[in-house]
Amino acid sequence: MTRSYFTSESVTSGHPDKLCDKIADSILDEILRQDPLGHVACEVTATSNKLHIMGEITARSSVNYDAVARKVIADIGYTDDDSGFNADTCKITVDIHEQSPDIARGVNKTEPLDGGAGDQGMMFGYACRETEYLMPYPIEMAHKLAHRLETVRKSGVLPYLRPDGKTQVTVEYEDGKPKRISSVIIAAQHRDDVTIDQLRDDITKHVILSVLPEEMIDSWTDFYINPTGRFVLGGPAGDTGLTGRKIIADTYGGYARHGGGSFSGKDGTKVDKSGAYMARYLAKNIVAAGIADRCEVQISYAIGLSEPLSFHIEDFGTGRVAMDKVRDHIIQTVDMRPVAIIRKFELYRPIYARLSCYGHFGENAKDMPWEICDMTDQLKHNEC
Repeated sequence: MTRSYFTSESVTSGHPDKLCDKIADSILDEILRQDPLGHVACEVTATSNKLHIMGEITARSSVNYDAVARKVIADIGYTDDDSGFNADTCKITVDIHEQSPDIARGVNKTEPLDGGAGDQGMMFGYACRETEYLMPYPIEMAHKLAHRLETVRKSGVLPYLRPDGKTQVTVEYEDGKPKRISSVIIAAQHRDDVTIDQLRDDITKHVILSVLPEEMIDSWTDFYINPTGRFVLGGPAGDTGLTGRKIIADTYGGYARHGGGSFSGKDGTKVDKSGAYMARYLAKNIVAAGIADRCEVQISYAIGLSEPLSFHIEDFGTGRVAMDKVRDHIIQTVDMRPVAIIRKFELYRPIYARLSCYGHFGENAKDMPWEICDMTDQLKHNEC
């Protein structure tokens, strides 16, 4: 018997980095509503009652960036000066220009499907049998806790909570399978008038015990709730926020490799997003087809070129057939050119703000087209 431990974290929508991600994705969605072919690379940074929107956007659209940002800030819950960040009073500046013509000439081709990648890079996708949605167990539990933390705040179950929050889950594995949850950490921003004892009791009852499976926790599971005893100053007032700093929480919680590119504020021509979605789709279908219990897919691209430079499958010794056979079959049957991926997954739709928090894969994205297992029969039929 071998025993090991693995930890993943998630954050709420009020975390300063996630606030920025959500604003960038809301801007992207608004542009795509007006121009599905728009090219968007939007970044956001936030600090004490200040927010800056920047990036490269080329689209036939007219977007009030200020209004979009203030609505997101208010919806998240930053609506009073006590939190140090207020949707009504924060200063918002905008610095947007068009996409570089040097990039555009590689992306925009006469033959639409030959449109090149918007940048070079490598993307990873992963799937395993640890959860219903074929995701690693630690990140799915961390997401559930973070989402619940937001739910009890917005629903009024715990009205003294504020928007910022983080969760962390450590899982004990036995012979490679999740056996129990070893520890849970929750950091929940709160009003100054709540006692730490009340907060810890409430978080334990209404968040932890209402989310985590009873069979996965025991008397030895450690709960750490606001370990310093106080978390009043949070959000952008407590820590500067920036898009793209939670790429591990957006994907597999560190359980699989990551190419380094973020998702938020980018249209589908950016292979950081579309390539990663395709890699997840392929890995998930391979696992769902029973070909492997764990699977990691890597795809790489060059700027301006449409065909991938490389395609790799890793089964971690769990494969039931040779992965080179699976690889050859996928290369022959799946179009991995960026524009083909955009069309297959309909990445021109305004669907991204709802993915900004709690993951682009797994349960949070269960109805997204890259999460659909529609290749399993094909893979089985070809004895892959």
